[in-house]
Amino acid sequence: MTALADVAVIGGTGFYTFLEDPTDHVVDTPYGAPSAPVSVGTVAGRRVAFLPRHGRHHELPPHAINYRANLWALRSLGVRQVLAPCAVGGLSHDVAPGDVVVPDQLVDRTHRRVGSFVETGAVHLPFADPYCPGVSAAVAAAAPDIRVGGTMVVIEGPRFSTRAESQHYAAQGWSLINMTGSPEAALAREMRQCYAAIALVTDMDAGAEHGAGVDQREIFELFRANLERLTGLLTTAIGHLPDPTGCGCEAWADGLELTYRIP
Repeated sequence: MTALADVAVIGGTGFYTFLEDPTDHVVDTPYGAPSAPVSVGTVAGRRVAFLPRHGRHHELPPHAINYRANLWALRSLGVRQVLAPCAVGGLSHDVAPGDVVVPDQLVDRTHRRVGSFVETGAVHLPFADPYCPGVSAAVAAAAPDIRVGGTMVVIEGPRFSTRAESQHYAAQGWSLINMTGSPEAALAREMRQCYAAIALVTDMDAGAEHGAGVDQREIFELFRANLERLTGLLTTAIGHLPDPTGCGCEAWADGLELTYRIP
């Protein structure tokens, strides 16, 4: 099958507008339906797929997203590189609302999600460095104010952290907190895709500042206010993505007998 797209963006519904001449593709997967039909269009001369992580009307809470179906659907269309913009809370004084960060580490604190395509046999994913260095570098170079590095802890949600939880995460030296980054990153690696997160800091988490708290309305408003900025960053990054051939994100499974199917 000829690839319909080789790059994908998994993000919020506001990102639809950056695709040129999009067409929708309904994809059936062995894991059920993805969050929405996949839109495929052109960005910076590349064929790009877009999938709204939470559904077209933000109907899916973080713990109810079918992450396996999403990544399998994108791979079935030919996608080999994935950019994943997301809203995050700040845990460190090194970041502030409005910052865009390309994290380099991830901590998984989710507990109800299916985190792997592996259902039988011995297939152990190397995941010491969860994000693709090539894709991350292309994103980091897209604008001079992008911050590079930091650890993103992913919590189950949909509730926000208590102050004690937030203070605990900060005490570990983790700088960002999010609800959707896992198992998305690991599943992309299992699909032999290059994946990088693009984290927009929308708030300081409950325990990071005295008297502060997390308010959903403020988070959504700040994210919407930065959509044009984020789509510009994505367009620039997509235009400078490296050839993924031979990247460790893909090559990790060379010579292994996988017990799941990569489309």
